[in-house]
Amino acid sequence: MPNSPPVQRTEPHASLSVFDAVMIMVGLVVGIGIFRTPSIVAANVDTELEFILVWIAGGLATLIGALCYAELAAAHPHAGGEYHFLSRAYGRPVAVLFGWARGSVMQTGAIAGVAFVLGDYLAQLFPFGPHGPAIFAALSIIVFTAINVAGTGHGKRLQVAITFVELGAVAAIILIGFSFSGSNEPAALSDPSTNAALGMAMIFVLLTYGGWTEVAYLTGEIKDAPRKIARVLVLGTGVIAGLYVAANIAMLAVLGLDGLRASDAVATDMMRIAIGPSGAVIVTLAVILAAISTLNATIFTGARVYYAMARDLTLLPRVGEWSKRGETPANGLIMQAGVALALVGIGAGTRDGFQAMVDYTAPVFWGFLLLMGGAVFVLRWKQPASSRPFSVPFYPLTPVLFCLTCAYMLHGSLAYTGFAALLGIAMLALGAPLLKFQRQDSATALSVPPRPQPALSPTHQATQKDVHHVDAS
Repeated sequence: MPNSPPVQRTEPHASLSVFDAVMIMVGLVVGIGIFRTPSIVAANVDTELEFILVWIAGGLATLIGALCYAELAAAHPHAGGEYHFLSRAYGRPVAVLFGWARGSVMQTGAIAGVAFVLGDYLAQLFPFGPHGPAIFAALSIIVFTAINVAGTGHGKRLQVAITFVELGAVAAIILIGFSFSGSNEPAALSDPSTNAALGMAMIFVLLTYGGWTEVAYLTGEIKDAPRKIARVLVLGTGVIAGLYVAANIAMLAVLGLDGLRASDAVATDMMRIAIGPSGAVIVTLAVILAAISTLNATIFTGARVYYAMARDLTLLPRVGEWSKRGETPANGLIMQAGVALALVGIGAGTRDGFQAMVDYTAPVFWGFLLLMGGAVFVLRWKQPASSRPFSVPFYPLTPVLFCLTCAYMLHGSLAYTGFAALLGIAMLALGAPLLKFQRQDSATALSVPPRPQPALSPTHQATQKDVHHVDAS
């Protein structure tokens, strides 16, 4: 009996431009954090100069991490992103545990957390009872998952449109703040804070910069990814850092450091002082847009790890299929939504669903990010002759600084979070039995990179849809 031909599996197509990927990265990062964390940062610094410097330092730390990721992604482009890098560096067992952690803790926890913020603000505009925020959170996950299941093209176009509107809103806040400071006396210097803790300030600054790592999951879908991924990460980091520093200078100019410390809604209070009560409405809409942007981008990128992990396991084989019709991991998106909805149900029973999700995800996230920094060293040692279209500059100093940053953040996330952090760690441990279901067939393992796609005609390229989503991020 003749041997049957090998099963042909649909692979992601390289259909995202540098512009598309940068917009997704900016949409992932510039979200709700900039409207929540400046007051916490202000309470943990002594002077206005320190306040601005920690935001600049956060941008530099993000750039260092982005350069490390650029080397990994350029040498090993794959829709599995971090899962693929960890598999190559440490072996499939570590990658499988990461996939479990991402699917049950990190990505789904991030989706649920952002959905809670969106639900809180929608409930202010449309009161729906005490459970309104949780209901809106669940509905938003369902709606944006459905959009992305319909096709990557739909998810990408929605993301680009929302990101442009969101950036316009942040730019308006910056311009209004600068205009206000130019027509009034500068805010008086405040006295040093008695509760200042620069380390705590950096933890929240880096939390606000979080999400850039999700770009790793686009490397299987960016056109000419080995040459262009570094450009995406550096351009995206530059845009994000510029926006964050400018926005904080604007808010500092209007409120002063004491005003920032006393505010629970810094952007709302700034706009109320600058242009009156209508400013609060503008900021509420801006936060909703930011939450929508982050939620859609996180859902868009997040399901890729389900797709990658399922190809290495004998469990749930259909999750490892790529939908040819929508050019998206449709089954992975559906599974991701189910887990995120379960976390929304758990978070609905806590006092602050968003804070619970942050505590739940932080230690596991920074632990694996530390392993990612180590992967730069491991892969250089294991594959010294491997082609590297981009090499991290100032090696080994740059990845050493990245690893030290991750270790510091891991310590901080354990020191300053509560029971939810322990729950996240326990959930990671529950993934250990998955190691018994690893595939032995190396032909289907993720450690084997996908076969390069044949060159496409301009007509085919023009009609091809995009595939993308990670933290999502």
